[in-house]
Amino acid sequence: MTSWVPVPDGSGFPLDHLPYCVFAAPGVPARVGVGVGDHVLDLSVALDDAVFGAPSLNPFMAQGPRRWRGVRSRIADLLAEPRPGDAVRAALVPRADVALRMPFEVADYVDFYASLDHATNVGRIFRPDDAPLKPNWRHLPVGYHGRAGTVVVSGTPIVRPLGQSRAPGDASPAFGPSRRLDVEAEVGFVVGTPSRLGHPVPVDDLAAHVFGVVLVNDWSARDIQAWEYVPLGPFLGKSFATSISPWVVPLVALDAAWTPPPARDPLPLPYLRGAADRGLDLTLEVRLNGHVVSHPPFATMYWTPAQQLAHMTVNGATVRTGDLFASGTVSGPDRAQRGSLLELTWNATEPLDLPDGATRTFLEDGDTVTISATAPGVGGARVSLGAVTGAIVPAVDAR
Repeated sequence: MTSWVPVPDGSGFPLDHLPYCVFAAPGVPARVGVGVGDHVLDLSVALDDAVFGAPSLNPFMAQGPRRWRGVRSRIADLLAEPRPGDAVRAALVPRADVALRMPFEVADYVDFYASLDHATNVGRIFRPDDAPLKPNWRHLPVGYHGRAGTVVVSGTPIVRPLGQSRAPGDASPAFGPSRRLDVEAEVGFVVGTPSRLGHPVPVDDLAAHVFGVVLVNDWSARDIQAWEYVPLGPFLGKSFATSISPWVVPLVALDAAWTPPPARDPLPLPYLRGAADRGLDLTLEVRLNGHVVSHPPFATMYWTPAQQLAHMTVNGATVRTGDLFASGTVSGPDRAQRGSLLELTWNATEPLDLPDGATRTFLEDGDTVTISATAPGVGGARVSLGAVTGAIVPAVDAR
């Protein structure tokens, strides 16, 4: 598609991509826009629609798939017009001149454990004399409920968490800053259309409820987590912060990225089967202090987004506008495809060598982690899902 909007060659934001964001510009309050090339299109001005003047995508997402499709079609038409009106042209703002904000209000947050390679690695690390997978893992998408109030946008500093932990060989736990702070490279799915209480969402209804996709870093304090998680699972070792990317990629923009799921053994139960049980061919990149340390492949995930949504509602639980559910750590079969430092350093027994001569086992204060991703685009070009970045700052004195 040709357009009056300049889009550099190789841009991760081509004309048929159009990811959503919430942005603020000098003298302009936060509002909804879409990314195209090196610019953001201010939708409240371009479409003359008050719903996009809100500082959140929630009001628009709640309007449902028919409205989502109509708006996307209208945006494409405006960008394709050879001579746009003055108002539309004025609505195009250089991305360098805006600040990206939290794109939506998080209602609930659920995190899954959907990577076979990650779950196997973790099992081998912590249970070397036992089977790496628990008996339920191949039968259902394992997950936990996280804390919506600590989901933050990319760029938010991550304060090193405090908590209890017990070192191997110690008789009792100690309290203090986490010494095993980790990254988890994940992909998240944002719910637009709510469901009804008592009514499960079928696998094939993913697109009727999920608006789009974000990148997620579910920061983890491994020492706190290891001491607390038996018998009820993750709590303080996870709830201190979860970072998301500022760009919400509409599900429809990833039509070319769907891929068959991996083979399952045993066959999932009927409620976890359907035509929408598909993976996404996303390639993630994890950088630590600017150095690439991993390329996790999302296409290898054992449990797909549609199965995750079906499982978390099969008991009749609702989803609401703004709900976020994430994949869990994305890891592949090779060391260079592992999405956490726990795996990359095999629980600190194999330190990671960085190109600048530094080594890492877990994160140190001052470290910066950036997770980015690309996918095949509907127009043939590879598209960007943006990036999620966080820098570690020292713990706050609890005294």
